[in-house]
Amino acid sequence: MKLKTIKIIMLILVTGCSSPQTFDVLIKNGQIVDGSGNASYVGDVGIIADTIAAIGDLQGAKGELEIDASGLVVAPGFINMLSWAVNSLIEDGKSQSDIRQGVTLEVFGEGWSMGPLNEKMKKEELESQGDIKFDIEWTSLSEYLDFIVKKGISPNVASFVGATTLRIHTVGYEDRAPTFEELDSMKSMVRHAMQEGALGIGSSLIYAPAFYSSTEELIELCRVASEYDGMYISHMRSEGGKILESLDELIRIAHEADIRAEVYHLKLSGEENWNKYDDVIAKIDSAREAGLQITTDMYNYIAGATGLDAAMPPWVQEGGYDKWAERLQDPEIRAKVLKEMTTPSEEWENLMQMTGSADKVLLIGFKNDSLKYLTGKTLAEVAKMRNQSPEETAMDLVIQDGSRVGTVYFLMSEENVKKQIALPYMSFGSDAESSAPEGVFLKSSTHPRAYGNFSRLLGKYVRDENVISLEEAIYKLTTLPATNLKIKKRGALKTGYYADIVLFDPNQIQDHATFEDPMQYSTGMSHVFVNGVQVIKEGEHTGALAGKVVRGPGWKNAHSIN
Repeated sequence: MKLKTIKIIMLILVTGCSSPQTFDVLIKNGQIVDGSGNASYVGDVGIIADTIAAIGDLQGAKGELEIDASGLVVAPGFINMLSWAVNSLIEDGKSQSDIRQGVTLEVFGEGWSMGPLNEKMKKEELESQGDIKFDIEWTSLSEYLDFIVKKGISPNVASFVGATTLRIHTVGYEDRAPTFEELDSMKSMVRHAMQEGALGIGSSLIYAPAFYSSTEELIELCRVASEYDGMYISHMRSEGGKILESLDELIRIAHEADIRAEVYHLKLSGEENWNKYDDVIAKIDSAREAGLQITTDMYNYIAGATGLDAAMPPWVQEGGYDKWAERLQDPEIRAKVLKEMTTPSEEWENLMQMTGSADKVLLIGFKNDSLKYLTGKTLAEVAKMRNQSPEETAMDLVIQDGSRVGTVYFLMSEENVKKQIALPYMSFGSDAESSAPEGVFLKSSTHPRAYGNFSRLLGKYVRDENVISLEEAIYKLTTLPATNLKIKKRGALKTGYYADIVLFDPNQIQDHATFEDPMQYSTGMSHVFVNGVQVIKEGEHTGALAGKVVRGPGWKNAHSIN
């Protein structure tokens, strides 16, 4: 047994005794909010190696590093339930925009995951890369996670396996059901991913080719994930006109696959759907009362961010980007797409139409350098510049950019955002990368949630507007998501848990990112520890790359680890 492990065990046993104690890190006099939701108290935390060794009144104890946390909240590190830092961490492992908000665990896998990949998928990924370029040195999802940890990252990482990724791997981009052999192959890949530590199945059903998946196909995949105590987490088929029907599908999958389920970034998109809030929550609450484990997550803004593909019918996107762009150049098809983009329909989710006008569609990410001058303009502005309709402009931009074009859509109501934050089963995810206002990241814009989602919760909604208490907010950022994901020894301040710890000033924590100027760091986060290593010191990054892979319960079962 390692010496430091013995020291941790001994210190846990003697905590509360009068004998002097020595820690690698001693945090003194902080307002401890432990993640349980219980009232905070003033106390101390002692860390040895990567583990919390003692909590409470540690008078007389010494630390190789001592921090006086008077006036600061001491809490578990935050869990980002929906992170798109998969590429940004390859470019810069410091995870600046998130770690400065206290995010110590990034959770990936909204439909697309970084594995399993085949050679064709690797080739397509290399061809589609935008500002960030990298070689693909992995095949499985687990290999990707190991790759970025070996490269060096500041936060911990975990991932769902993407249902979209599985479908592309087997069926490709075709609008059809998988054959028996293809479905069997997908299920085998789920089993392999779960044994390697995936958290469950992630889907994103408004986008092609995920749109083509049937409920039955998803149930079959989730049944395999359920064998390993995984979760099903979904960007549902509709967050607007058919949100209730989409919830029914998620609930059916949870019931028939016997699996926990979570709604990615719960929202009611489009003003005509804002009044459905009570019906949506009643449906979720009813399912929970019936014994299903249904939870939700969200980001704290009234606008979402995706691409112009979310403004075009899925049928035109069948076959992948090249086929999509080719069809958009066919006058007959183009006329049909234009008609469908301007005609209300509940057959597919048209985010442009749900905003109400093209001046609520903001262009933030171009692959083609010659189009980057349009970054930060609305689709309405670009359409006016080109003397075209917004729909025609959207089609042309997709063709010209060689991508779906990164886009922000203003869709939600502030009133609903506040009501959602107060839901007892709500956790939080940025749905964004973690970057820095420097280098290659400056070539494109982003959504302010990449720089402010978590500090916005603690500043605007907790301190300034009293939507929920500080203790409840910390619970929803830490213990709740860790429990939902079945992650062990993280998400709480407890002896024996990993030392993912944040210290922040509750009076100063603040987001500064705006839609006009999104790349502005949040402030007020004083110190951040990941696995016992100090990553943020006095509000600045130390350069430490202490992140590890966090694996789901299937890995523990498969590898017989207690």
